[in-house]
Amino acid sequence: MAAARTTAVTVRAGALAAVLALAGTTPATAAQAQAAPGPEPVTACWSNTGPYQRELEAHLHRPVDGTESVADCLAIRSFQWKNGVRPADGYAGVDTYRMMLVVAARPNPNAAGDCPVEEERVTCVDLDRQLLWVQEDDRIVFPVVPIRTGRDGDETRRGRHEIYWRSKDHKSTLYNNAPMPYAQFFDGGQAIHARSDYLYAHGGSGGCVNLAEPDAVKLWNLLTEGDTVYVWGTKPGTDD
Repeated sequence: MAAARTTAVTVRAGALAAVLALAGTTPATAAQAQAAPGPEPVTACWSNTGPYQRELEAHLHRPVDGTESVADCLAIRSFQWKNGVRPADGYAGVDTYRMMLVVAARPNPNAAGDCPVEEERVTCVDLDRQLLWVQEDDRIVFPVVPIRTGRDGDETRRGRHEIYWRSKDHKSTLYNNAPMPYAQFFDGGQAIHARSDYLYAHGGSGGCVNLAEPDAVKLWNLLTEGDTVYVWGTKPGTDD
């Protein structure tokens, strides 16, 4: 499936490059053209139906039929462009779906009241939606961001925890010295830390709460030992 998607993207990139060449503009790649600063792309939109097609259609108030149309592609691409998802190609993949969950949660991530509201800082880890934010009283002091938690069999442990140790340049003693930058340990070997590689790879972590590195850096600068971490829910695709 990955090879087919790569082929489709290559074909679309070639078509876009040909169109731009006729107009006297030939970028190095279509992806570079889309990722460059500037206005939203106005070129034709080609994309296959993605695995989260229906969810994106519903979020963007498109007819929910689970099949990518040109109008769907344009709407999804516009959403991607505005929210920093690259390439902005109109494909309803996991990156776009996860950003959709972030956008939907931003106005009130704790609307369901699952994370305790307290005078002290509480880092909220929502396994259901794979989201993290920090609240203090009724204020959001760290905005909602996407995360990757433990895969099936290595689930992130639910409940109320406390950050007991922080290690900025930590290396894992369990996983062959794997880097765990900006690690903030809250339960045994489980920590909130940065993942420098693709955030959504391999179906989950070994139990830690992974963030994109820019988010992990900001969270490191906010939290301290003794802060509460509260985990609830069930990660999609796990049994516990």
